Amino acid sequence: MTPSADRPVRPPVLGDVARLAQVSVMTVSRVLNESPGVKASTRARVLAAVAELGYRPNSAARTLVTGMSRVLGVVAFDTRLYGPATTLFGIEQAARDADYTVRVTTLESTGQNSGGEVMRSLMSESLAGVILSAPHDWAAEALRHLSRNTPVVVVDVDVEQDSAPVVGIAQHAGARQATEHLLSLGHKTVWHVSGPVTWPSARAREAAWHTTLTEAGRMAPPPLRGDWTARSGYEQGKRLVRRKNVTAVFAANDQMALGVLLALREAGLDVPGDVSLVGFDDIPEAAYFWPPLTTVRQDFDEAGRLALDLLMDQIEGTGARDRLTVVQPKLVVRGSTGPAARN
Repeated sequence: MTPSADRPVRPPVLGDVARLAQVSVMTVSRVLNESPGVKASTRARVLAAVAELGYRPNSAARTLVTGMSRVLGVVAFDTRLYGPATTLFGIEQAARDADYTVRVTTLESTGQNSGGEVMRSLMSESLAGVILSAPHDWAAEALRHLSRNTPVVVVDVDVEQDSAPVVGIAQHAGARQATEHLLSLGHKTVWHVSGPVTWPSARAREAAWHTTLTEAGRMAPPPLRGDWTARSGYEQGKRLVRRKNVTAVFAANDQMALGVLLALREAGLDVPGDVSLVGFDDIPEAAYFWPPLTTVRQDFDEAGRLALDLLMDQIEGTGARDRLTVVQPKLVVRGSTGPAARN
C-alpha cells in the first residue's frame, strides 16, 4: 500500500474548480446556483471543470469531511441607514449564491472598546471568514482584534491596505462630480452639509468638495455638520436660508438633502430657481422628491457582492490580503439643479 493510500483524498473545493476553469470563486458559485449574468462560454467551462474534478456542491457533506465552517460573520454599522443596509443585502445575497450562511452583528453606535469586544466575540465562534462593513473610525482599531489567520475583508473602511483586502467606494470622485456640476451651472461657490466627522466617507466627501472649490479659485464656505438624518439636514438648512448669498448646496447624503429641501421650501425659496441642491447615495426615493433630486449614485449592493467575492478567494486560498477594489460612483442629474440665478 502506498503512503498516499493511507490518507483520505481531499474532496475538491470551489477554489479548485475556479483555478481549473480560470475564473473567480464567485463565478463558479453563480454557475452552480444558476444565477443570471454569466456568459454561456464561461458557464460551459465551469461545468466542464466541475465534471473533471468530480466536485459536489453539498455544504453539509463538505462541512463534515473538511471540518470547515459554512458560516460567515458580518459586522455592520447602523443598518437604519441606506448605505450599510444595502451593502449588507448584497453580502447576504452573494453568500447564499456561494452556499454560505451569514451571522450579522449590527452596531448602532460604539467606541473602540466595544468594537474590540465584538471582534473578540466573533473570534470565539467557528466562522469561515469575516466581513467588516462598518465605515466608522473604530473599525480600523477593531480589525486588530482579528487573528491574522482569519480571512477578512473590509468595506469602505479607512485602513492600511496591507491589513486586509478592501472594497472601497470612490468618495472623492463622487464629491468632486457633485461640486463640479454645480460650478458648471454658474454658481460662484457651493455650500456643504457634511456628515459626522467620525465617518471616513464623510471626511472624504468634505475634503473633495473643499479641494474642488479651491482648485477652481472659489471660496469654500464653512461646512455645516449633520448626522446623516433628514432632521439634521433640516436644521442646517434653516441656518442656510438666513444667508442671502446661498445659491448652491451639496449635502453629503440624500436624507440630509431632503431636510435641506424642506427648509428651503418653508423659506419660500424655489429649487432650483433660487437654490440648486445635490445629494449623495441615490436612495430609491431620491427620484420622487419634489423636485427630483440630483445626486451621486453609489452601488452599495455591488460593493457587498465584491466583498463576498474577495472573502471567497481567501477562504478557497486564491486571494491575496492586499487587494483593493474600488467601486466608482456616478452623478445622476435630475430636477433639483439648474443655472445660477442672475442678480
